[in-house]
Order: sequence, then C-alpha cells, then structure tokens
Amino acid sequence: MSSTWMPERNSSTDDSPPRPSELAMQNLNSVREAALNLLREVESLRRANQVPDEKLGLHEEVQRYEIELIRQALHRTRGNQRRAAKLLGVKVTTLNCKIKRFNISLTEYESDWGVLA
Repeated sequence: MSSTWMPERNSSTDDSPPRPSELAMQNLNSVREAALNLLREVESLRRANQVPDEKLGLHEEVQRYEIELIRQALHRTRGNQRRAAKLLGVKVTTLNCKIKRFNISLTEYESDWGVLA
C-alpha cells in the first residue's frame, strides 16, 4: 500500500499515471486547503476566547446592539430622525428618547447636511 494518497482516476479515459507536476499540484492544493481550514478554526477559537474579564449581561449587550443600530440608521439617513425611526420600525419620539438616553451625538450627522445645503 502506498503512503501517498492518489485520487481515483477514470480508467476508461486515462490509464496513464499522473505526471509529477500534476501530483505536485494536487499535493499543493491539498496543503493549501488544509491550511485554510486551520486558519478558519484558529480565527473561530480566537473569537470564542475574546470574552472580557468583566461580566457581560444581556441588558448591556442589547443596549450596545441598539446603539449601533441607531447610529447606522442615522448615518444612512444623514441624521434625519424621522426617516431613521421609520427604518428602525419605531416611533420618532421613541428614537429621540433613546438618542438622549444613550447620549448619541448628532453632530457627526449634521455635518453631512452641510454638504447638501
């Protein structure tokens, strides 16, 4: 039994043994595939181990996510709170209340309006 893996070949179309360059290319592709899989696994483990020392609660994580969604909506609408509220599916008063509660600055979005004026 050979220690080198060789793919099955269709005997009806090609009975000749693979050329050394073909074998080298197949081996290189196999190594490349294995390396990519290892890199993906390492990245996955790195992300899984990035738990901060402090205790994270559901409330805090939801709040962070909510702030990010509001900022994205404001950016997409260039600071227009009415349109941002519509994008988010909330009332304008609710959005305004959250902007104040989370201390989200509107000045970065107001500068976008200066370009349009």
